[in-house]
Amino acid sequence: MARLAAGVVLVTAFDPEEGARGAYVGMTATAFLSVSLDPPLVLLSVRTGSRMDELLARRELWAANLLAENQRQTAGRFAMKGRLSDELLFRELPHTRGDVAEAPLVHGALAHLECRTEQRVPAGDHTLLVARVLTTGVPGADGSPLTYFQGRYRTLG
Repeated sequence: MARLAAGVVLVTAFDPEEGARGAYVGMTATAFLSVSLDPPLVLLSVRTGSRMDELLARRELWAANLLAENQRQTAGRFAMKGRLSDELLFRELPHTRGDVAEAPLVHGALAHLECRTEQRVPAGDHTLLVARVLTTGVPGADGSPLTYFQGRYRTLG
């Protein structure tokens, strides 16, 4: 599967139960795709038992930020095991809070989708989330998408 190029998405969510004011959670994903236009549905694969999986099991709202090629560092920082805390990562990442999911919408992303999970499907060591797209935004960022191929972030062209 390393030979299948994939777009890179920063999945974000708001956990209202963490801390006094809640907290943002984020993860880099490459297993994300469009399922249906009518109704607008997407699919996300999340490692079972991960912090994001546990959060999305109890909170159905989240956002997908489709990353641009110049956001390689952001993707890498959210993908690292043993990384800095999510709180610190979001403090250093320019973003706004989404209106529907309350999840971070990353500045400079090619597009934002605020989603609500409608179905969870166990699949080996991952959980597949089928989600309805509630809102979309194209924040004006031009450029090419960030891709992942053969274990490295790549650009098109």
